[in-house]
Amino acid sequence: MAELATIARPYAEALFKAQGQTSPRELADQLDALGQVASLHELRQFADNPKVQPGAVHDVIVGTLKAIAFAPAVQNLLRAVIENGRLAALPEIAAQYRSLVNAQSGVSDATVYSAFPIDGTQLSDVVAALEKRFNRKLNASVVVEPELIGGIRVVVGDEVLDTSVKARLEQMKVALTA
Repeated sequence: MAELATIARPYAEALFKAQGQTSPRELADQLDALGQVASLHELRQFADNPKVQPGAVHDVIVGTLKAIAFAPAVQNLLRAVIENGRLAALPEIAAQYRSLVNAQSGVSDATVYSAFPIDGTQLSDVVAALEKRFNRKLNASVVVEPELIGGIRVVVGDEVLDTSVKARLEQMKVALTA
């Protein structure tokens, strides 16, 4: 993974510098979509075939995501990544670009794992409490994990706040078996 991060960093930084008038969040969303497509094993096999031209790989990827109008900077990045044989690094490029955008705006991404779906008003209350706890503005996304039984687990970067019933049961199990 460290090698992939090293490969991805210059691409993410170059896009960050060349973003132009396009919203950084919009570019990050476009890169995320490209990263999801590039992570498909079949696509990487197709792209790695020496008989396939880089233009054909580009056309397949853009055709797959035809609902998205890609910014010129993202189009150029995609061409460069394909021509240099770095398609596997595209998901990491997207992650590093989003990190650069978050650092510039002072926002962090937060993933809230919950045993049950969280609606809009509940989520805004949870996010407000989490922003106080982590002392920064958060972009929260919710992932439903029924195995948590109840409560939530929040991941912000490398910080984890786990208030789930599953975590509490594990703590009790450790205390009782110690």
